[in-house]
Amino acid sequence: MRCQRCERPICPDCMRDASVGFQCPECVAQGNKTVRQAQSTFGGRAVTTPRVTWALLIVNILAYAAETLSPSVVSAFQMSSGHVAFLGEWWRLITGAFLHMPLSAGGFALTHILFNMWALYAIGPELERRLGSLRFLVLYLLSALGGSVAIYLFGIAAVGASGAIYGMFGAMFVVSKKLGYDARGVLWLIGINVVLTFTVSNISWQGHLGGLVTGAIVAGILAYAPPKSRNAVQWGGCAAVLVVLVALVALLPPYAFQLQYGIIS
Repeated sequence: MRCQRCERPICPDCMRDASVGFQCPECVAQGNKTVRQAQSTFGGRAVTTPRVTWALLIVNILAYAAETLSPSVVSAFQMSSGHVAFLGEWWRLITGAFLHMPLSAGGFALTHILFNMWALYAIGPELERRLGSLRFLVLYLLSALGGSVAIYLFGIAAVGASGAIYGMFGAMFVVSKKLGYDARGVLWLIGINVVLTFTVSNISWQGHLGGLVTGAIVAGILAYAPPKSRNAVQWGGCAAVLVVLVALVALLPPYAFQLQYGIIS
């Protein structure tokens, strides 16, 4: 038996079915390289199952279970500007975004995680399909970091995925505008939540607005990158956002913390 593409002899165990006759494994592999992979709207592989969204949901729920079983988890991993600035506990900038108000806090404790997880469940899959899984994960984490940086500069301590969730709100608005969709519904969603941010007690406006701004910026980079140099612009832009956020923490003091505790730098 000969390969229909290169005409080299192939054994029956190695031959592969082709549209006409059979091909050898080498020709099949070479042909697969020329097949264009399906892509999401703004780059990356096409997403059929939003695995990153489900993974983030699971991580948040597991973290909530851990803090419920062991309350010390919150004090060890919540976002705390003082711990970041004076003890070098930088991991709090990310870990705090996977914790929520413990049940012992009462009030809106359970509502806190339920709303955030509902928003992730409702918006996450659509954004992940538009951006691609890896780009969506970068958007989520940078938005969470942006919220934590705002808390570092202008707050004291906080927990919650709200920075990342508000970043998704900002991203949905940017993506909707780019695709020519009616974005008024997203604007109403953002507006209502911003009002709640400033009218309901025990809500970190710093984390919400920091995440919202960061998410909109990152989404703008991902959505408006020119097709010919899309990957370079997208990843370079996201890296630049990361550098700026890290530099803000490294170079600036926690203003609200210093003001509250009378620390003069």
